Amino acid sequence: MDSFPNPPAPNPSAIEHLARMPKVWQWLVLLIFSILFAGALEFGALPAALLIGPMLAAILAGTNGATVRVLRPLFGAAQAIVGCLVAASISADIFPLFYKEWPLFLGAVVATVAASSLLGWLISRWRILPGTTAVWGSSPGAATAMVLMAGAFGADQRLVAFMQYLRVIFVSMTAAVVARVDTSGIEIPAIIWFPPIDPLAFAATLGVALVGSLIGKLFRLPSPFFLGTFILGTAVHLGLGVTMQLPPWLLALGYTMIGWTIGLNFTRAILRHATRALPQIVGSIIILIAFCGGLGFMISHMLGIDPLTAYLATSPGGMDSVAIIAAAAQHVDISFVMALQSARFLVVLLVGPSVARLVARSLKK
Repeated sequence: MDSFPNPPAPNPSAIEHLARMPKVWQWLVLLIFSILFAGALEFGALPAALLIGPMLAAILAGTNGATVRVLRPLFGAAQAIVGCLVAASISADIFPLFYKEWPLFLGAVVATVAASSLLGWLISRWRILPGTTAVWGSSPGAATAMVLMAGAFGADQRLVAFMQYLRVIFVSMTAAVVARVDTSGIEIPAIIWFPPIDPLAFAATLGVALVGSLIGKLFRLPSPFFLGTFILGTAVHLGLGVTMQLPPWLLALGYTMIGWTIGLNFTRAILRHATRALPQIVGSIIILIAFCGGLGFMISHMLGIDPLTAYLATSPGGMDSVAIIAAAAQHVDISFVMALQSARFLVVLLVGPSVARLVARSLKK
């Protein structure tokens, strides 16, 4: 894994509070703060609250000496759940629209991926962040998937997560401002945490997660639990029309395991490094948002669609939040927005590893 030199170990007295607690109490403290942070983020209508909340709680615990760690099988199961979620979110409805406007869609997607890769390469080249970490962190979309795959390709998952979720928050807020929509007033359906279980759909989810994970391990895929499940899930979902059920309680457990795994590995040295790099990271996010805004302006003029639809369609990431904003805004072509967002999502998943390897080779020269 790419890393940077570790400074001298911190004073033991500074981290003795959690380190000296029994592990049961450490887990309890972590759980309480996770609920508080996730609840606050949900109340503020911020994206990815169920993942970012536990991750923030785990960062707080990890930098204060917590010794507990999520078991590898639980982390693997959480990755498989996310693989099922990503596979189930891909709709066949995007393909006719993509086929109709494929040159424009492909051009916009390639331009966005190229711009984000260049920004990541520059951050790595200037040694602001180590190795290929910045490339994975700059990837425009599929935030959770990029974080999961980054570790398998030698990047620092902690810093990738820091970059990805910071960008998701920035992009969501910027899109809401541009759309001039008060998202706090949107009628979002209440979460039904324990819906009735559809036996066939839920069994399909568990089967895809289990078999996909085994396939990923058998073929030695990077991030095998996520990629194996994603590939199999996409095949059965789009090819065979199989429906998968992912109840909110299951997603919450998966997100919590991922957030805890990443956050508990933070140290004070890593946190200080991320803080020092914050101005450059924020600058790269603003540049990417502005670049995608320019793409939206071009698409608006070339196709004659309204500027807001074009802007939301090219907005770099935060697909769920963009969908909510598009639904709340007037005169927005939601199908066009989601088709372009989904197309970029798929391309990022497919080419992300290759781009990261290419950048890694260029950095070694």
